[in-house]
Amino acid sequence: MNYILVHGAGSDAWYWHLVTSELRRHGQEVIAVDLPCADDAADLPDYADVVVRAVGETRPLILVAQSMAGLVAPLVCERVPVALVVLVNAMIPAEGETAGGWWSATGQAQARRALDLRQGRDPDAAFDVYATFLHDVPASVAQESGAHVRRQSDTPFRSSLRLPGWPAVATRVVAGRDDRFFPLDFQQRLARDRLGLTADVLPGGHLIALSQPLTLAAQLETYRRALDA
Repeated sequence: MNYILVHGAGSDAWYWHLVTSELRRHGQEVIAVDLPCADDAADLPDYADVVVRAVGETRPLILVAQSMAGLVAPLVCERVPVALVVLVNAMIPAEGETAGGWWSATGQAQARRALDLRQGRDPDAAFDVYATFLHDVPASVAQESGAHVRRQSDTPFRSSLRLPGWPAVATRVVAGRDDRFFPLDFQQRLARDRLGLTADVLPGGHLIALSQPLTLAAQLETYRRALDA
C-alpha cells in the first residue's frame, strides 16, 4: 500500500516528515506532496493536478489529507483510483460548496470562539500562531517549522468553483482532541452530518503530524491493515 500525504494551507511537505519516517519504518511507501500554496494562479484543481502528478502510476493509494487538503481530496479521487481517504483535522466540503463559503456554512468561527471562551482564552485577541497551531508541538519542532511556512494565496477561497459531492471511496476521519482551530466537537459534527461518519479522536492539536506523529502513524497503519485484511 502507498501513502500519499497532502498538507494544508500555507505549508509544505515537511509537515509530514515525522509521520513519513515512522510509516517507512513500518515498510510502507510514502509520497508527501508540496502544494502550490503561494501561486496566485493556482486554484483547487491545480492543487489536485500536483497531487495526481506526484502519484503517477503508483497504486494502490491511501490519500491522507490535512486541513485545507480536505477540499482537494475529492478532486483527486475523480482523477485516480484511491483505496482510502483519511481526513486529518480537515475541511470537509459539502456538494456545491465553494472553498470560501465553507467557513460560514460550517460555523467554524463560532465554534472556535466558543472553545476559546470555554478554555479561558480571549477570542478577540490578535492571532498568535503558537496559541492556535503550535501550542502542543515540541519546541524544537515548532522552531524548525518556521522555515516551512508558505504564503497561502487567497485564490482558492475567492474561486467560484463548486466542489463535487464526496466520492464513493472508503473514508476515515481523524480529529485532534486538542485542536483549537477546528475544535473537536465541530469536527465531530461535520464528520457526522456531511459524511455519516464517527471521527476517530487522537490526542493533539491542529498540527497533529508534528505534535503526535507516532500516534497518527499508528492510526494510519490501523486503517491500512483493515484494508488489507
